[in-house]
Amino acid sequence: MKLDISTVIGLLVACLIVLGLIGHKISLFWSFHAVIVVIGGLISSTFVKFNISDIMNTVAILSKIFITPKDHPKEIVDQIINCANLARKDGILALEKVQIHNPILKTAITYCVDGVDPVLLRAMMSKEMEFMQIRHHTGVVMFESMGEAGPAMGMVGTLIGMVELLANLSNPDAIGPAMATALLATMYGAIVANMLVIPIGIKLHHYSTHECVIYELVMDGVQGIQRGVNPRILENSLITAISRNQRDKTA
Repeated sequence: MKLDISTVIGLLVACLIVLGLIGHKISLFWSFHAVIVVIGGLISSTFVKFNISDIMNTVAILSKIFITPKDHPKEIVDQIINCANLARKDGILALEKVQIHNPILKTAITYCVDGVDPVLLRAMMSKEMEFMQIRHHTGVVMFESMGEAGPAMGMVGTLIGMVELLANLSNPDAIGPAMATALLATMYGAIVANMLVIPIGIKLHHYSTHECVIYELVMDGVQGIQRGVNPRILENSLITAISRNQRDKTA
């Protein structure tokens, strides 16, 4: 399990940018009321849009933004080719003794050893991939919706501040705090949306795409093993899913 340094760098840079713009006058940029409107609005709108199980499932996978994927596609290809060489030499049943850590490849090899027809194997694995995409899509959409709601909640805070300002025009001392609340709510909404929730949604989408690539490699590879495709030809076919730069890095 490796830390995804890009996520850490992104969050640190975002914090430094905000702190750098604020300078030493942090108290001027703090408004409890603006925080309540923006964060509270995001939470409430999210609970209205999604059911509790979807929210809990999404919270559970948030750790993925800080962890790099366990298996690189090149590593999966290498494992498939090793299995292909073993099956070509000792038969498909010999794959039963192979230690495989990737759950997707392990499932496919189990189907292969059990004698599942190649067409049926692809259908079963495709169905697993489809349901995985549905689960991941819910999380991505959730953060995208929060990204849309962030600026909107900021605008709500701004409107509340403007109402308070207009209601107290006769009191000069109340105009400043009301205007600050109005502007800070907009700022909070923009920061939360563009520096946090939208990037998280995009990152989760990338991880979902990564797992789809693994599924496709596994399905093509295991079908090749079942059909007795030459391991060298099978490798040349699978490796096309990986960029040349990535092939060289993992070689």
